[in-house]
Amino acid sequence: MNHHKPFTKNIILLENVEEVVEKIITKLRDDVFQKIRRHGGVVGISGGIDSSVCLALTAKAFGPEKVLGIMMPEKDSNPDSEILAKELADKFGVRALKENITPVLSGFACYGRRDEAVKRVFPEYDPSEYKMKIGVRDTGLFNNLPPVFHLTIIKNNGEQKDKILPVNEYLQIVAASNFKQRTRMSMLYYHAEALHYAVIGTPNKHEQEQGFFVKYGDGGADVMPIGN
Repeated sequence: MNHHKPFTKNIILLENVEEVVEKIITKLRDDVFQKIRRHGGVVGISGGIDSSVCLALTAKAFGPEKVLGIMMPEKDSNPDSEILAKELADKFGVRALKENITPVLSGFACYGRRDEAVKRVFPEYDPSEYKMKIGVRDTGLFNNLPPVFHLTIIKNNGEQKDKILPVNEYLQIVAASNFKQRTRMSMLYYHAEALHYAVIGTPNKHEQEQGFFVKYGDGGADVMPIGN
């Protein structure tokens, strides 16, 4: 007998949504107002699903006047992200601030450290002419083999090159890129402490269970409403 559910869009539908939302916002109020004694919440907003849901829940729990949304673009960010984040804040009546974190990341040499590792794999790499991304080859995923990461660089004209990414270069690229999440966490806590607010984390349940977040980065928060 086949016990697997069919893979359809219906698998993402939640039952008793209103009941779940009420439980989350009740816990948010208790955690923030009673347990840690803060006056409201600060949410980092990117325009993505998780931060959008967290902002909506926080605004519903505290009232929009007790919520601050922070947009934190940097030079690698998609411009659409800021547009969507601002539309989101406007929809829920939440005040939104923009903090460009590029200067901070440049001070940490975030981009230079990352590009240094990329150039050891592709000596021709120039960030003004190429974009880069890391992927995982699926050849061993279904055979219980360790993942094989690969690095892709894409020229402005669409030309693309791909190589297996050695472990040392992979670790350096990830370590440098994680400056971004940790800088955003610091910025959120600045605003939260200035207002005596709590930082509302946006990692979801699966990210929490898998550890798929940056330690002391997006994993750094006072409460995580969708982490359960």
